[in-house]
Amino acid sequence: MLPVPDAFDYDHCGVDLVYGRGRIEELGEDLSERGFERALVVCGSNVGANEELMGPVREGLGDRLAGVYDGTRPSKAAVDAFEGVERMHETDADVLVAVGGGSSIDVARAMSVLDADGRTMEDLLAEAEREGDIDPLRGEDVTPMVAVPTTFAGADVSAGGSLLVARVDEHPEGQVNRVGIGEPRATPIEVRYDPALFETTPMGALTGSAMNGFDKGLETIYGREPTPITDGTSMHGLSLLAEAFPRLDEGDPDAMDRAVIGILLVQFERSTNVVHAFGHGFSRRYPVQQGVVHAILVPHVLRYVFDNVDGRRDLLARALGVDAEGLSAEETAEAVVDAVVAVRDGLGLPARLRDLDPVDLDDAPAIAEFIMDDAALARSPEGLDPTPAELEAVIHEAW
Repeated sequence: MLPVPDAFDYDHCGVDLVYGRGRIEELGEDLSERGFERALVVCGSNVGANEELMGPVREGLGDRLAGVYDGTRPSKAAVDAFEGVERMHETDADVLVAVGGGSSIDVARAMSVLDADGRTMEDLLAEAEREGDIDPLRGEDVTPMVAVPTTFAGADVSAGGSLLVARVDEHPEGQVNRVGIGEPRATPIEVRYDPALFETTPMGALTGSAMNGFDKGLETIYGREPTPITDGTSMHGLSLLAEAFPRLDEGDPDAMDRAVIGILLVQFERSTNVVHAFGHGFSRRYPVQQGVVHAILVPHVLRYVFDNVDGRRDLLARALGVDAEGLSAEETAEAVVDAVVAVRDGLGLPARLRDLDPVDLDDAPAIAEFIMDDAALARSPEGLDPTPAELEAVIHEAW
């Protein structure tokens, strides 16, 4: 097995990546050294009620803890982010600490820049109605943010993300107004990876997020502009995840350590493309967890990619521990798909879209159009030129 260290720190483009069991204990001291005095924790209600998780977070922050805003939801609604900004003002917070999954981290990221952007909720709604689109959130004077992830979505080291812009927290069918985050300063100043905190997350939430993160490694390898650096981090990360994910339910700390390091690596300079475009297409239509959608779709999307381009299948085979010696190109591609399916099945995730409520096959043409319009599709492998009919065919194969 690949060796992994007990702890490490790394400065990635100005983002401090801090890894190690128990290192949540250092958070308050770290914020103090950075000059911050009042931290607002941003999380969802389930995380906020999880004392096994929140206890160490509060203890780690100590007298730096100014308050908790536990109003984030999976929909990543703009109304939640605006309420969070009000809580920032009430607590006079000078730093945000996002705890939990990708939705909480994205909402905290949006909170950090909303004040600087200056637009109100009504402004965003009016812009969507008037222009049919909403300019991304931007602003120089952002509130710094630290991310403390506890799931495997891999949404941590990023300045991106988006919010649902609607008057109520509902998931309307069809085109959904969303505002993106277009401010590089919204990237966390630090991401703190403590495997002990991941172990407080219910297994269903962990496995549901896992394939979202796993696919970031796959896509970065076969995407449009890979580099030797991203090849190295993605391959190492995928190797760790492929070995660790099926062992998570055994309660083995070594498996969790490897999974957390793996998810850190696969999002390093990630380049999401085809699979994430499919995930976005479904999440814009239904209130579904993207990781579960990814789990169902990724084997079929990979076959579609391999049918049209090489997809760097040999590198993917090496990353996933596939012995491709003597295999034809077609056999290598199928062995890669089989390895991905083994990871999916080892996590106990569903394999067919028909098992995912409320997905309806009649919506396939509309979802295919959403996918065609998704920005991630432009980062697809060179030579892959999807059509709506081809994308719809992939959805039917996954049904």
